Amino acid sequence: MLGLWLQDCRLSLRRDIPRPTPGPGEVLIKVLEAGICSTDHQLVRGMYAFTGIIGHEFVGCVIEGPEELVGSRVVGEINASCGECGACRAGMRKHCPRRTVLGISGRNGAFAEYLTLPQSNVHRVPHGVDTGNALFTEPLAAALEIQEQIKISVSDRVLVVGDGKLGQLIALTLSRAGCHLVVLGRHQQKLRHLRLAGIDTLMGGDVPRGEFDIAIECTGNDQGFVIARQSLRPRGALVLKSTYCGALSVDVTSLVVDEIRLLGSRCGPFSKALTLLEHGDLDLSYLVSAEYPLRRSLEGFEHSMNPGVLKVKLLVAE
Repeated sequence: MLGLWLQDCRLSLRRDIPRPTPGPGEVLIKVLEAGICSTDHQLVRGMYAFTGIIGHEFVGCVIEGPEELVGSRVVGEINASCGECGACRAGMRKHCPRRTVLGISGRNGAFAEYLTLPQSNVHRVPHGVDTGNALFTEPLAAALEIQEQIKISVSDRVLVVGDGKLGQLIALTLSRAGCHLVVLGRHQQKLRHLRLAGIDTLMGGDVPRGEFDIAIECTGNDQGFVIARQSLRPRGALVLKSTYCGALSVDVTSLVVDEIRLLGSRCGPFSKALTLLEHGDLDLSYLVSAEYPLRRSLEGFEHSMNPGVLKVKLLVAE
């Protein structure tokens, strides 16, 4: 089969990859569309030692599995856990020490014609949700995870640092919480989308110090972290939604003195993301900057790394 292969931090388009065979409890999925994520960029930069097919945001169609699933459009949670360890028994499957992670660790991913996942990871896409919107289920769930981890009230002053793909989704979900929300970014066009949704924005690094209760860092760089930290009042909460390639310098003393709460946040609730897509009024098509067929995925990946680009979509089933 055709797939985008990563080895030694170099991508190649291979046509000789064997079609995967589902193991016990797994389903075989024909990929329809896949989205390029910032984590994919980090993999190419060497953040994790991974060899194989990358990609973890996808919509597909089940072609082998239980009869009730075959033919269904699906999305899939990326952490495939063992189901037996202490973390799994405690309901923390995404922290299973023996897990594989789709397109990231130990499991070939979505930038190919087919993939396999445990049936327990798979969620049907509701009939009323088009495939283009469903492609955002995984990052939308990651955005919703913040509100699973921390209570955000209407009185909270919340700063989102970063106007990229995830920052946009976080802002759109938080705007429904009724909090006092501001998004800081560097791209007028990206911020314009949020302003049209009624969200306050700031351009550049001119952020009032010590005025926010919660800051959410989505940039993945040192400057974004510093801005988010400095924006917080004492006993504020700093939510980290980014992964960082390399070491991050942190003034730990200031965190202790101001009693800042640090909260890491990653994968989130697929069921809630799909419900929001089905019953909400979210049209996320504006987040797609470009589309490429899988056979031109190297070109699409290069495009996705250009400044100002939001989501680049790979059309796998042409």
